Amino acid sequence: MREIVLDTETTGFEYKQGHRLVEIGCVELVNHMPTGNTYHQYINPERDMPEGAFRVHGLSEEFLRDFPLFKEVAQEFLDFIGDSTLIIHNAGFDEPFLNWELKQHQFPHMDNHIIDTLVMARKKFPGSPANLDALCRRYQVDNSNREKHGALLDSELLAEVYLELIGGRQPGLVLEKEAKASDEIASKERAFREPRPHVASEEELAAHAAFLEKIKDPLWLATEDN
Repeated sequence: MREIVLDTETTGFEYKQGHRLVEIGCVELVNHMPTGNTYHQYINPERDMPEGAFRVHGLSEEFLRDFPLFKEVAQEFLDFIGDSTLIIHNAGFDEPFLNWELKQHQFPHMDNHIIDTLVMARKKFPGSPANLDALCRRYQVDNSNREKHGALLDSELLAEVYLELIGGRQPGLVLEKEAKASDEIASKERAFREPRPHVASEEELAAHAAFLEKIKDPLWLATEDN
């Protein structure tokens, strides 16, 4: 089972207001485990960088100027994600941005199945902070290198958080241990025991008959008479 943990950085919150993608980061998971295969790309947004966005991710207009345009890397990005499930924190932000950019350059719409870890976290911990930093603290995921947001770094951190949200970084270990325990029980030799006798001895039959003779007006005799 292949999944892609995905994150983006942008010039602002609303593509409808002219904001653009500036970075995409992806981490590949197979059977819920990181493979080491990643996709990372800075993008020239062809516009200025607002001060608020710069404070978040530290990507300046000057830094991004020499990187390719989105239309030049879109196909490579689509090839990397394929039809895999996408793991995104706050998918309501990243997915519309990506699909808008794809649409502007006549690329196919991204219709992958999406798992939103923000929704997962809010359901699992109602009323608690559910941003990536808070979840890293909760699950003791080391985010000490996260001085600013970065699409690839955040995808790597989110991959660890996601695996904790679904039950542990190595969810297969529990099943594997249970299977091994079952095999060990099945492989143990059983000690041989002689079959127990169930037929009453002559002494037991005689003792039982003597006991019955002491009972006055037994019900079973009354039933026989009727």
